[in-house]
Formats: sequence, C-alpha cells, structure tokens
Amino acid sequence: MNDVLPDKSPLWEFFEDTVRDVFRRYGYRNIRTPIVERTELFVRGVGEVTDIVEKEMYSFTDAMNGDQLSLRPEGTAPTVRAALEHNLLYNGPQRLWYSGPLFRHERPQKGRYRQYHTFGAEVLGLAGPDVDIELLLMARRLWQELGIGGVQLQINTIGSANERRAFREQLIHYFESHAELLDEDATRRLHTNPLRILDSKNPQMQEMIEAAPRLIDALGEASRTNFEAVQAGLREAGVPYTVNPRLVRGLDYYNLTVFEWLNDRLGAQSAICSGGRYDGLFEQLGGKPTPGCGFGIGVERTLLLLEESKIELRSAPDAYIAHNGEGAAQFAMQAAELLRDQGLAVTLDCSGGGFKSQMKKADGSGAHYAVIIGVDEVAAQQVSVKPLREAAEQTRCTLADAAAMLINTVDSKRG
Repeated sequence: MNDVLPDKSPLWEFFEDTVRDVFRRYGYRNIRTPIVERTELFVRGVGEVTDIVEKEMYSFTDAMNGDQLSLRPEGTAPTVRAALEHNLLYNGPQRLWYSGPLFRHERPQKGRYRQYHTFGAEVLGLAGPDVDIELLLMARRLWQELGIGGVQLQINTIGSANERRAFREQLIHYFESHAELLDEDATRRLHTNPLRILDSKNPQMQEMIEAAPRLIDALGEASRTNFEAVQAGLREAGVPYTVNPRLVRGLDYYNLTVFEWLNDRLGAQSAICSGGRYDGLFEQLGGKPTPGCGFGIGVERTLLLLEESKIELRSAPDAYIAHNGEGAAQFAMQAAELLRDQGLAVTLDCSGGGFKSQMKKADGSGAHYAVIIGVDEVAAQQVSVKPLREAAEQTRCTLADAAAMLINTVDSKRG
C-alpha cells in the first residue's frame, strides 16, 4: 500500500479529470459505495471458488455485532447491491461510474498493490451488443484523451451459464486426462471452477491449455450471434481487436462478452482495463433478472504508461507573494485573496523572512511571477510584479491591473 506524494499528485489529477470528463460526455453519473461491505456480497457475487474470495480478500468480524465484513476487492458487486437496495432502476436503466481504492491480499509487484485504485463504469438494465460496443468505444476514447498509445483490445464470449455448465464437463474430462500436468491451483479448481484453469499463467501448462476444448465452439446460436454483433460494431467503428478464446475473466458473474485492454510495456501485469457483461448478477444477489455490463480501469497501471509518455503537468502556483515591512502582511493577504478571486493559484509567503529569503522561495516554488509588497507598495496601495521564468522588467501597478496582467499571461502560457 503506497502513499501518493505531492510531486506525483498532478499525474493522478490529470488522469482523474480526464476520465471524469469522458464519462460525463457519455452520460454516466457518479455513484459512491462504502469501502466495507458484507463478505457474503462477494461470496455470492464474485464466486466462492475464485482467487479473490478464497485467498485475496481482507475480511474480519465486526466486534460490535459479529457481522462478517470485507474491504471491497472489486466495484461491480457493490454497485449492483446499491442499485437493488435503493431501487435505482425504477425509472429506467442507469449508466454509472465510480472510483476509489480496492483491496486484495496478493503479492505486490509493478502495477499491482494490496491497496490499488480503480475507475469503473457500469450500465445497468440494458441488454444487447450495443451497450458492449459503447463501453469499448468509451474506453478507446479514454486512451486517446490520455495520450496512451500501444493499447490492444482482446475480446471473447463465454456464452450463457447453461452453456458454460455443459462445457464444464468437457473441460473436466480433458484436464483429468492430463492430470499429471496440472499444478496445485489447477488441481484444486478441477471440479469446482475448471474454466479458471484456462486463465492460468503457468508456462509449463500452456501447451496443454492451448490444446483444450474451446468454449466458443460449444456455444449456441444466440451467443454466437451476439458475439458477431459485437465484432461487427467494433469493425464499423474502426476499433482493432483480437479474439482470445482463452480469455475467461476471474469473476464468476460474467457471461457473453468479456474483454481486456492490454499494453505489453507493463510486462506480466499488462491489463489496464477489464470487463464484460454480467446479466445474472442481479439474480445472484437476490434481485430480478436484469442485464448489466461494465469495466474497471487499473489506475496505478495506467499511470505507469502515462509516466512513460512524459506528459508535462504543472502544479506550481501562478504567483508567489513576497512581503515585508509595516502593513505589508495585511495588504499581502488582501492581494492574495483578490488574485484567487480571479481564478489564479497564489502562494502567500508566511515565513516571516526577509525579501531575499522570500524571493528564493518564490523562485523555488516554480511560480510564473512574484508579487512583491513592501512599505512603498502599501503606501501607494499597489504591488510590484516580477516575472520569474523570463527576462522582463518588474512592473508597479494596482492590484486590479496586476490581476489582469497575470490572467492574460498565465492563460497564454497554459494554452
């Protein structure tokens, strides 16, 4: 679990602002759910025989009432729980987004921490391939707006629950015939969740897994037609993709379309966005049959790609106010507030040092300008404005003129 220090925050803020803006343009509204939920929510929703529930959740017993609680390991089940609890779909389908920390007790590595952050988008109450396509188009727009290149889309269909149950028997029979090649995890999953074996990263099992039966070959006409419609929509929109028949996702609530956005510059942890359709989750959590589809973006992994892009982000103030002498502190406070009223970012020196010390701090702050207030400026009710990032003359003027000058020049530099 990591601290995000002030020198890293501008990149986070740029990412967060960009994602919120794209979500807004697609008509998604924000929902905020608790970090702590009942453990049962994830057992029923995510699946009891999954890595998350079996060994990754941070779970504990509430000392007050004995409830079994967990820090949320993912965002979809809490969103559906909230939709059911508050009857959010009473007036029709919902497009929702959320952000915040998630928690999984797993081995930390590059781009993977025990507390990590996500931005998720969920569409509740809309069936059909159009929604799947919209989510994928929205994700593509995000990579474009963020300036991240080299992102590849992989998609698959895992059909309906009934089709997977029938296919499960084929898989069990196949893997039993190769039992000597199964590792400990695969052996444990063989009779509980054999589809998850297909997602194994064990290099010694890859050849055997590649030769396993393919779920897509066992699907009925409806599932195949749906998947073809998703692919046709992506082709029409000019979105390159690869069909990966081994992509099954690690959460039990998925059905039909599943997908991942990958970037090979991240090594083993190459997925920056994952999701799919989960039309059975509402029923699993006690609701009526309701379609759903969504994705989650791994913030830390995406930021690793943004860092490589060398995006120039400025967190320095527009102006730094240095002051000294009788009445200067009070006038400087007034000047700072007036400049802030105009939308400028202003740092007011509160060190009590002399002008030389304060000007050194002004330069070190990265500010575009120093606004200087001494006894002469107080007497004239004016300020002196000194450019710090270019060779230009210091100017004495009224506060209103100083504000106008700073706004014009700062806006031009930002542009």
